[in-house]
Amino acid sequence: MFSAQRVSEHRGSDDLLTAGLGLAGLRALAPPAFAQADAPTVAELRRRAIWANWRGIADLAPGGGYGELYGSTAGVPGREFSALATVPGASKPHRVLVQVPDAFDAGKRCVVVAASSGSRGIYGAISVAAAWGLPKGCAIAYTDKGAGTDYFDLDAGEGVRADGTVGARDATLAFPPDAGVGVTGIAFKHAHSTDNPEADWGRHVKQAAQFALQVLDEALPQSAPFTFANTRVIAVGISNGGGAVLRAAELEGRGDEAGWLDAVVAGEPSVLAQDGRALYDYTTEAALLMPCALLDPALGPLPQPPLAAQVAPLWTQRCASLKAAGLVEGGDTAAQARSAHAQLKAQGWTDEALRAGALSVGFDLWRAVAVTYASAYGRYRVGEHPCGYSYSALNPDFSARTATAAERAAWWADGSGIPPGAGVGIVDTRMQAPDPGFAGLQCLRALWQGQGVDADRVRKGVAETRAGLPREGLPIIVIHGRDDGLIPPAFTSAPYVRQAQAAGREVRYWQVRNAQHFDAFLGLPDYGARYLPLLPYVYEALDRVSARLDTGAALPADAVIDTVPRGAGKPVSAANLAMPR
Repeated sequence: MFSAQRVSEHRGSDDLLTAGLGLAGLRALAPPAFAQADAPTVAELRRRAIWANWRGIADLAPGGGYGELYGSTAGVPGREFSALATVPGASKPHRVLVQVPDAFDAGKRCVVVAASSGSRGIYGAISVAAAWGLPKGCAIAYTDKGAGTDYFDLDAGEGVRADGTVGARDATLAFPPDAGVGVTGIAFKHAHSTDNPEADWGRHVKQAAQFALQVLDEALPQSAPFTFANTRVIAVGISNGGGAVLRAAELEGRGDEAGWLDAVVAGEPSVLAQDGRALYDYTTEAALLMPCALLDPALGPLPQPPLAAQVAPLWTQRCASLKAAGLVEGGDTAAQARSAHAQLKAQGWTDEALRAGALSVGFDLWRAVAVTYASAYGRYRVGEHPCGYSYSALNPDFSARTATAAERAAWWADGSGIPPGAGVGIVDTRMQAPDPGFAGLQCLRALWQGQGVDADRVRKGVAETRAGLPREGLPIIVIHGRDDGLIPPAFTSAPYVRQAQAAGREVRYWQVRNAQHFDAFLGLPDYGARYLPLLPYVYEALDRVSARLDTGAALPADAVIDTVPRGAGKPVSAANLAMPR
């Protein structure tokens, strides 16, 4: 089940939680440097990956409250155990990693198992799980759930090894892609494994927990055996990681694995439940319509960035493209924007989600998600994307070029999973003026709404990700920001909770006002003034389920949490968070 196993020690200036960086080092704007740009060491890659993943998830900005009101970055010495794991039926592995603190509490025997958010690499949940669990003496088990930053350069014939360094295609590669003759560019696991990894996210989480028990037997033989019967396992994740732990909650264990999971905390989960909407559906819809809709003054003023003056011409052109394609009504931009806005509202989008969604429009995130997921859901190999997209290093004019050795060397540490980023961009063969991305987006949308073999393949893959009911008696807390503009609660967590509660499952739901999807962007002044972080509520929910397991205390009631925005230039306070008590 597990291969390419490695063990490393992390003490003194290189700990488990921050790789020795501490809060000040994590706040640094520049990443930890490589002594040799094209040949970083394993330790340098790990430190930089931890820096990048902390900064990609948590609000670490001064005044944001991290390390003061909530959370910890105090050094935790210990060991890391990593491996590649493959679920039955999959052709490619996912990464698993377990952190065992020197202060592991063998009396309480706690494992926190976490799935990376988004498509992040193996440290993609470190600020979510480790910051809560390591100081409590728990081991932390991670999975990249078949996504991650294991890129492969088809031009150079090199990819990421199990240790994060780059090498030629051989048994040490974490993701050796299947590619046809003459295919060029860059392949990555989430898009090109042909496994539709999202369908197996729950099984990835369980395998990470199984690896944790194996590791604890090895690390602490005097306290072995560690089993699901004598070791507490709590699963936690946010975004895609939140969806993954909810899928894990469905899995019934047999024999000595019965009741393998003891509690679940899911933040802003990407989950497809009965009466919900599929990520691919609302993402392709938003990619087309949202740029135009955001020009409707009824949604203003939008959070900045994206800067209104810079995006207005692009969004105006999108309105014109939609009008020419018969997708909106209206004789001028204002009327077209109202038409696009009305369509999105009719499909269940709230104005709060649309305003926060401006960030995803500005960063071209809707297209990035749709391109990757079309490939993943349809189980396409690299070079087979049904809309002609591919991935490559890019020239300033967006034409493909060969990646440099230094770019390849940094992929595993710097990548956030889904390109564009870390020197890897999207190549769009349908690009044409005056609205360069429009034709490609229409193709992506047709894979959901249209007919044909490719559309059938994509919709089949989406159907394979539908969530079922969690196990009876399993305590679960779901937390979601009411303003989430990337994974709107109306399409995801709300229908999941309704479905679970209607079946009598022990699921509680915290809806947090004035919270959107990305804590990491709260360092931007306008976002910090408008929105509160979600991570403190995830930590609090972990405290609550832990108390439930310790003492039998009741789970908290469902709540709509009436937070108070801090306003411009003010630090976050406990009063702003209005934490349920």
